[in-house]
Amino acid sequence: MSTTFTVDFFCSVDGYGSAAGWPGYWGKEGPELIEDRVRTFAQDQVLVFGATTFREFRKFVAEYDEPYYESLNDLPKIVFSRTLDPGAPGWQNTTVLNEDAVTAIERLKRTTDVPMRSHGSVSLNRTLLAAGLVDRLEVMMFPAITGHAGYAALFQNGAEFDLDLIESTVLDGRTVKLVYEPHVHHGIPEGVGPQPRKAG
Repeated sequence: MSTTFTVDFFCSVDGYGSAAGWPGYWGKEGPELIEDRVRTFAQDQVLVFGATTFREFRKFVAEYDEPYYESLNDLPKIVFSRTLDPGAPGWQNTTVLNEDAVTAIERLKRTTDVPMRSHGSVSLNRTLLAAGLVDRLEVMMFPAITGHAGYAALFQNGAEFDLDLIESTVLDGRTVKLVYEPHVHHGIPEGVGPQPRKAG
């Protein structure tokens, strides 16, 4: 028995997951993007959060109305936290785990066949990527460069990866969804890249 772990990351073209002064979706949402979210969260899966992202989404689904938010409410959720009350995490169908995330995800991937998905949760997912536990990386890149306003960059100062492209889709004519299989980078194979001129 085993399952897959998907990291689902929204970002600007310059790689930031959020930006001060910019609205959700960077103000670039459209019907195809929303339908993609509806399809994504209609699937049988477990949602995995770090504590900060969990608190943000717990607030979002209570205050805002998006077509897929009821699916977020209904799906089983795991949050890694030392401070949330396991008996009252404040969001239905949530299990609080107060343990090392790498150890827990390694165990869960071996012992369940229900796919796991984590959206956002930069610190958590940077760690899981570096540990080689992420099977699919879905990057939703919005047509914006946020520059000095940007923050929450998943890949900055993290591990290095080689990526195999599985799927690419343009949504609403402007937002690009890229699905990769990530592999921790272990060096450059011999014979690739520009080669030196041969003497003579």
